[in-house]
Amino acid sequence: MSEQSGSLGAARRRVRRRNSSLLILAAGIFVFALAAGALYYGLRPVTLRIAVGPPGSDDVKLIQAFAQTFAQDGSAVRLKLVATQGGSDSIAQFGANKVDLAVARGDLNLPTAAESVAILRKNVVVLWAPSGTKGGKRSAKIKSIDELAGHKVGVIGSTQANVTLLRVILTESGVNPDKVAISQYPIPRISELAHDASLDAYMAVGPLDSKVTADAIGATATARGEPIFLPIDVSEAIAQKHPLYESEEIAGSIFSSSPARPADKVETVAVNHLIVAQHALHEATVGALVRQLFTLRFQVARDAPAAAKIEKPDTDKDAALPAHLGAAAYIDGTERTFLEKYSDYIWGAILLLSGIGSAGAWLRHYVRRDEREEYIIHRDNLLELIAKVRGAETAEELATMQATADALLREALDCYDDGAIEEGDLSVIGLTLEQFHHAVADRRAAIGGDKPGVPRLRA
Repeated sequence: MSEQSGSLGAARRRVRRRNSSLLILAAGIFVFALAAGALYYGLRPVTLRIAVGPPGSDDVKLIQAFAQTFAQDGSAVRLKLVATQGGSDSIAQFGANKVDLAVARGDLNLPTAAESVAILRKNVVVLWAPSGTKGGKRSAKIKSIDELAGHKVGVIGSTQANVTLLRVILTESGVNPDKVAISQYPIPRISELAHDASLDAYMAVGPLDSKVTADAIGATATARGEPIFLPIDVSEAIAQKHPLYESEEIAGSIFSSSPARPADKVETVAVNHLIVAQHALHEATVGALVRQLFTLRFQVARDAPAAAKIEKPDTDKDAALPAHLGAAAYIDGTERTFLEKYSDYIWGAILLLSGIGSAGAWLRHYVRRDEREEYIIHRDNLLELIAKVRGAETAEELATMQATADALLREALDCYDDGAIEEGDLSVIGLTLEQFHHAVADRRAAIGGDKPGVPRLRA
């Protein structure tokens, strides 16, 4: 009967071991899946939507070149272009939170959430007047901005920002802007602008190497004589009063060397053309983007030369347009280390693993609770055997009890191997067996059963 019970107990233990192994395997697969998911989430590239336009413009070509290079290089941050009709439309998309980034001039009506990431270029103001005829008669030669009152200025480009900038220049130069007529000409109408005899001066806003500005100057020179460039003598004052603008100089012969246009350097005003990011964008993401822009700009410049002119934004806290924290951290060299960035996640992972370990230990004890109960039964049975030994009448009874004790010991060792009991529990079994051995020896001596044919129990 005891042998049958032992066989059934052994069979039950084998089933429990198999179930426990399957449970441990399932838990291991779950933990591995969690780790793999976290790794994938942490290493996957981030795609940022950037509004840029108009289609076919230099801005679009530049951002496309960066987007392609980022993808080919396997960069952590990728760009997805969202085509717009121009800077104003890009900012409208940005303000509606439809994009993460936008390319626009710094003097547009930027949302409060806009923060600078990189300066793509500086757009300078070029003001000039014709020196030739007007309606068949010699036109008055305008040599300075304060002579523009009562005259008409043709502004290249359809953006209202150019008109606003001209009015600021006129005001700071002491000219009532309401006394200056302004007419805007989209870029495709430059030829019409050059032949419009009603215009007394012209204005363009763009990079110094702008083909649009150079073509406009050349067209007006052909139609109405060599240009007279108008210096903005109050550029420093404008920069002080309007921080979005800067004081700049136009170098001599920048637009043409023969003839020299201009003949000498000319003081003017500049405005940044930049990439802005949403304030809510993660600092690490923007930092990675800025790092990629400045690391790969010369590589991109092979296909888009304008990439080499990218500059870092002003990181001063009192800047007119604040830099994004991620951009500022990269530029100022204050990026957080790996441990500083992810210390919260690391401690969280440690606490999670600790919790999983505790839960695993509880689960292990829960799964093996039946074996624990069996151990208690075996221990109690051994204690009962000690009492029975003292009442044994023959050596055969003692031998049977010893065999039962041996079986109980095997059961207890199996429980220990399965992790159902600890070393302290096994020590209790050892102490109980030692008492059992002494009881058997005493009883054998009492009944004269210390004979060669009677086996002795070894503790």
